[in-house]
Amino acid sequence: MKIAKLPEEIQQLSTDWHEQGLTVGLVPTMGYLHEGHLSLVEAAVRECDKVLMSIFVNPTQFGPKEDFATYPRDILRDLRLAYGAGVDCVFNPEPKDMYPEGYATYVKVENLSQRLCGQSRPDHFRGVATVVLKLFNITGADYGYFGQKDAQQVIVLQRMVRDLNIPIIIRRVPTVREADGLAKSSRNVYLSPQERAQAPGFYAALLEAKELIDDGETSVSRITNLVRERIENIPLARMDYIELVDAQTLLPLEKIQKPALLAGAVFFGKTRLIDNIFIE
Repeated sequence: MKIAKLPEEIQQLSTDWHEQGLTVGLVPTMGYLHEGHLSLVEAAVRECDKVLMSIFVNPTQFGPKEDFATYPRDILRDLRLAYGAGVDCVFNPEPKDMYPEGYATYVKVENLSQRLCGQSRPDHFRGVATVVLKLFNITGADYGYFGQKDAQQVIVLQRMVRDLNIPIIIRRVPTVREADGLAKSSRNVYLSPQERAQAPGFYAALLEAKELIDDGETSVSRITNLVRERIENIPLARMDYIELVDAQTLLPLEKIQKPALLAGAVFFGKTRLIDNIFIE
């Protein structure tokens, strides 16, 4: 497995692969890999001839009071896991090489970026869209792999790709969960034992709402109120938002129409967890 630090190295490697007629899959990550990341690699390995993984804790998607400095990092462990999963090359750049002195260009996907998580993290998706577009340009990948847990991120990036005519296909890979339903996340390590024990209640509330929908309930207010009530009854949980929205525009719905997205963000202590269910 090759390890590259500079964008020029990846550009040359990808060019060489494409000249050989090989397809290239990209798995963008911020490292501290878990089974969710490895499921993206698995999907890429099935579909592509070569797989690139980026490991880069992107400073532009963190707010001033967020956890950029303390975000979990373990590059040696990540490299072992990437190698074992079948990654052909890991791109692990330094911030100065992604954002050189005087950097002034950013990508903002209007409207979609301001909804759901964008309400409490106003510049987050600007940072995500910018770094992902840079990774698309640097790698020249044919396919990009992203997890459903970050559903809004996937929707924002799909719109960016469409609007800017980027020649890449985005694959959305199902969320990987712990045995008790908690979505795999690098931030789960922040949870105290008590918070970790209560955190699966978030997904359980979403599942209960899904059952209500499957039974024929169409009132969005009844569905979201059920989820809010369940979360309010979790002692250590503090709700950021729970919304049921159109799965393409992220606009709020009054009555269920498909496809839809039931999504939320909940704090357990200082740890902000996100989760969602697609209604398809």
